Amino acid sequence: MTQASVTPTDPATPELRHQSVVFPEGLALDCGAVIAPMTVAYRTYGTLNADRTNAVLVCHALTGDQYVAEPHPITGKPGWWEAVVGPGKPVDTDRFFVICANVLGGCMGSSGPKEVMPDSGGHARPKPQLWGTDFPNITIRDMVRAQKMLVDRLGVPKLLAVIGGSMGGMQVLEWAATFPEMVFAAAPIATAPFHSAQNIAFDEVGRAAIHADPDWMGGRYWEDGRIPERGLSVARMVAHITYLSEEALTRKFGRRLRGASALTFLEDVFEVESYLRYQGSTFVKRFDANSYLTITRAMDYFDLAAEHGGNLAEAFKGTKTRFFVASFDSDWLFPTSASRTLVRALNTAAANVSFVEIASDKGHDAFLLHEPEFHAALGGFLRGSAERAGLADS
Repeated sequence: MTQASVTPTDPATPELRHQSVVFPEGLALDCGAVIAPMTVAYRTYGTLNADRTNAVLVCHALTGDQYVAEPHPITGKPGWWEAVVGPGKPVDTDRFFVICANVLGGCMGSSGPKEVMPDSGGHARPKPQLWGTDFPNITIRDMVRAQKMLVDRLGVPKLLAVIGGSMGGMQVLEWAATFPEMVFAAAPIATAPFHSAQNIAFDEVGRAAIHADPDWMGGRYWEDGRIPERGLSVARMVAHITYLSEEALTRKFGRRLRGASALTFLEDVFEVESYLRYQGSTFVKRFDANSYLTITRAMDYFDLAAEHGGNLAEAFKGTKTRFFVASFDSDWLFPTSASRTLVRALNTAAANVSFVEIASDKGHDAFLLHEPEFHAALGGFLRGSAERAGLADS
């Protein structure tokens, strides 16, 4: 069942082996293409109980991956949601069996542009070829279907909860709409039921930066051992600005200069410039440009109401899932107004829903950072859901 998928890396970096499952039958995508075989890379934390009732699926955001609560194998940095997932934390791994999968289209072991393309027509290729730009268009729903196959393979009949922020929150909503019988509780955080025109515009700027990089090579950069570093770095810089608030940028950097107390008009660098350059340079070491293009497109395609005849409430008609919706008042990428639209639709569908707007000056990234009020609310929701589900304390 469990295999080790291999992610090709920079020639100077050893190949990474990820815990994964291969599905020979593959997956039929919304675009009409089929990925077969299909690989899903994942990590688990905690122990599945005897009744198989304590599983919590964590869905990651655009630049995240399956390493949610442990050091990242490339950067060595702590897991991206280490503040939330772990022993005694809101998603308590002493009590819950936590699953986190690298999304379809990702670059950390799941089938995606960076992985080797399957042989076609029954003829082996003389040389393994990566998918690259031949990887088909995917949707958030495709990602969720791949995760459903993983959950089934792990022997989990029903998830106690599905939680995630940003693009992870989109996956949570798709889980609740597509597989309602599988989801006892859902926590979509700092997200929206569709990608706004403004968000699509920011994504397109990032994609244009990648395409404009001379090392892009029509998307086949790896054939010459290249990486479109400058374009991918700019894409990350633009995106990272949207993750922060003006208050956070001012508090962290203001107009301070790096290595100087006053302008010299020579090669002065503002602290905020240095910070963004660092974010861009470190990102290219762990992320693939074609995956970035694929996943941002999937986010742009997302519109849950459109999947249900233009009526968002229809997506949740008759649902028995318990919902916890959280937003942050300084998040302008996925503003509270988007969460309120979601909550109104859930109320129309007579769903069990609680909503909280957290006061924070950290912007969209607040869901990833130290926010005690948010952590307390999420932890309380999960404990309450476990009690409602009849899950005994371990």
